[in-house]
Amino acid sequence: MEQAIISQSIKDVVQQQRSFFQSKKTIDISYRIEQLRKLKSLIEQYEDDFIQALHDDLRKNEFEAYATEIGFVLADINKTLNKLVKWAKPKRVHTPPFFYVASSYIVSEPYGNTLIISPWNYPFQLLLAPLVGALAAGNTAILKPSELAPATSVLVTKMINEHFPSSYIHVIEGAVEETKELLSYKFDYVFFTGSTRVGQIVYEAAAKHLTPVTLELGGKSPCIVDSETHLDYTAKRIVWGKFINMGQTCIAPDYILVNEEIKAAFIEKVAFYINKFYGEDPQQSDSLGRIINHSHFDRLVSYIHHGNVLVGGEYDRDEKYIAPTILDQVELDSPLMGEEIFGPILPIISYDKLGEAIDFINDKPKPLALYIFSTNNRTVDMLIKQTSSGGVAVNDTLMHIVNPNLPFGGVGDSGIGAYHGKSSFDLFSHKRSVLHRSFLIEEPIRYAPYKMKRSWLKKIMDWAL
Repeated sequence: MEQAIISQSIKDVVQQQRSFFQSKKTIDISYRIEQLRKLKSLIEQYEDDFIQALHDDLRKNEFEAYATEIGFVLADINKTLNKLVKWAKPKRVHTPPFFYVASSYIVSEPYGNTLIISPWNYPFQLLLAPLVGALAAGNTAILKPSELAPATSVLVTKMINEHFPSSYIHVIEGAVEETKELLSYKFDYVFFTGSTRVGQIVYEAAAKHLTPVTLELGGKSPCIVDSETHLDYTAKRIVWGKFINMGQTCIAPDYILVNEEIKAAFIEKVAFYINKFYGEDPQQSDSLGRIINHSHFDRLVSYIHHGNVLVGGEYDRDEKYIAPTILDQVELDSPLMGEEIFGPILPIISYDKLGEAIDFINDKPKPLALYIFSTNNRTVDMLIKQTSSGGVAVNDTLMHIVNPNLPFGGVGDSGIGAYHGKSSFDLFSHKRSVLHRSFLIEEPIRYAPYKMKRSWLKKIMDWAL
């Protein structure tokens, strides 16, 4: 009975949003700007509550919660508000001479009714950042937050559902059944962030309705440390990028490929910065979060036994705590190296020749991110040209997603589509081609009966198109 009520509720919201979009109210740019300003104001109003919710769900430090979640979304809204009028203008393109008096342009129009499904690791950012793009482009949106981050889910539901009409934006809470129910309906666009396995399910469900999708997935993002690098900064930036959010980041360095010449020195530097960042007893550090639940905790602990522990290795199941852990001599055919780690465990593998590192990366599915640490530009160029990944950061980790002018997304097993900044607006916009011709001139050669020789037709088309 309860499931039937939920199903009816979802059905009603889907129908309401379909009707509202047909009213064409969201086509108005001023309406979109007004709603984005309202969303920004609400986020600022609920800021302290979200800081607490993120601590309750993942024990995120206040600085980390604001920098990687709340502030990230607010910056995206500000960028969008400043540029939306420009982004939404029709883009004039060249018209070949063959058309004589005509103009050609591209109109960005909203897809319509969108569905955004987010994960638990960044439960605020990865739900609301796509929403910014969807609203900027003029769509309606149904949001499905992760049930594994309940405090954030409840709060974002309160913020959205109490202040926006359900016909425009609405949050549907729940778990697998609610997600399956949502995916049974036809949407005009589906945006999913999560695991590759669930992404395949979402893709299959969307395909039944021929619905376009964005899939932001993950994978084993490699980090190559060349012998020619600034060793101190390299270790510092890798430790930060790996252990922020307790390693539960889709673009966290998943494993290190370090040149054999500097391996020992590199490990020493990594150990130094783990201690500097989190202290002698990292369990007491307020800068280190916790694993989301016991299921993920147990999975991660099992990985520790597939290598030689150099740093860390301690854990506390009651607290869902795992120390920042560095592994050496890892079993390459183990789950540790076959699955995305998504936790505070960092395997270190040495290589002799750069070609070995390239082959190692290319033997695995294409990752969401690739990290290269080197002061040798030829080495950097070779790694970029001979590998493939969703994005690349050279001499840093994670920071490439902060630049709103860089599209963020995966390739192959790590995802489909890219967003952030203008890329978010473009992602949620159908690019509609328009050719506008005049009646002043007519070209007779295209009409039957066809009398022009092919040789002349070739010459005209070579010149005119």
